[in-house]
Amino acid sequence: MNKQQIIDNTISFVKETLKNAEGGHDWFHIERVYKNTLLIAKSEEVDEFVVSLGALLHDIADYKFHDGDETIGPRVATEFLQSQQIDTNVVEHIVQIINNISFKGGKVARTFSSKELDVVQDADRLDAIGAIGIARTFNYGGFKNRAIYNPDISPELNMTKEEYKNSTAPTINHFYEKLLRLKDKMNTETGKQLAQQRHEFMELYLEQFYKEWNGKC
Repeated sequence: MNKQQIIDNTISFVKETLKNAEGGHDWFHIERVYKNTLLIAKSEEVDEFVVSLGALLHDIADYKFHDGDETIGPRVATEFLQSQQIDTNVVEHIVQIINNISFKGGKVARTFSSKELDVVQDADRLDAIGAIGIARTFNYGGFKNRAIYNPDISPELNMTKEEYKNSTAPTINHFYEKLLRLKDKMNTETGKQLAQQRHEFMELYLEQFYKEWNGKC
């Protein structure tokens, strides 16, 4: 099993599969998560091959773009990995990462644990916060034709998984419902350190946003 060749094949597969994806969940999102994964992995004792493939395939078919179906991503990933003649236990580990990586409202407990999942989940969450996270959030809000902000609609902090998946709330609400909560949900020390700076940037952004919204600057 030539691991580098499999990684290269995976990159080609993901690029082709996501060539028309929404801008916050396209190849460049995957690439950033992949880079974050390799960065965090330097400080963790993990299988670099597993985390690499987990990062590259984690959003191969995001449920948000498939009518909420959470089975498509793991199925597509499994079929691809099997085509690469990868050991069954490695395939199962990667698919478990894909199954357990999402936030889903923050109330769904993981059904699987590994250091590899910790690393890839942190890498994915880093791309959801900070300057890139802000850009992705508003891009998705525009994609779904959501209001930017409505002061009459308060954030919902205790949504069930289904309520979170079906929410149509203004984009600013998503900062409180997810983005600002991620800093305290990081798994690794490197992830926590990187998340702190991005978290502080989002707080500054929101402070400026409300000043401008209310005509105070």
